[in-house]
Amino acid sequence: QVQLVESGGGLVQAGGSLRLSCAVSGRTFSTLSMGWFRQAPGKERDFVASITWSGSSTNYPNSVKGRFTVSRDNAKNTVYLQRNSLKPEDTAVYYCAADRIPAFASADLRAYDYWGQGTQVTGSS
Repeated sequence: QVQLVESGGGLVQAGGSLRLSCAVSGRTFSTLSMGWFRQAPGKERDFVASITWSGSSTNYPNSVKGRFTVSRDNAKNTVYLQRNSLKPEDTAVYYCAADRIPAFASADLRAYDYWGQGTQVTGSS
C-alpha cells in the first residue's frame, strides 16, 4: 500500500519561506512522478507543482512560478516544495500526490493515483 505523508506546514508571515516535505512508502519512489496541490476553504483543489521521476522536468502554474520550487530526493523517497515570498492567498491545505506514470509531470489532479492527507499552511499579513 502506497502511503504519502506531508510535513512542514505551519504559520508563515507574508514574504516568508517554508519548505514542505512528502515522504513516500510502499512503492519504488523512482517509478512515480510527484505533484503538489492546494485547497483553500470553499475552493477547488488547485495544481501547484509537479516533477518527473528523475527530477529533470518540472511544471508550475503561473500563479506560483518563480516563487515555488519542487524537488525530490530519490534516495530518501521524499519530494519537497520550497515556497518563497509567501502571500496570504497562499493559505491552504497542501497535498502531495503520486502518479504511476513516471516521465510526465501532470498538472491534472485526475492523473494522480495516490494522495497524502495534507498539511495546513497559513500565511499572515
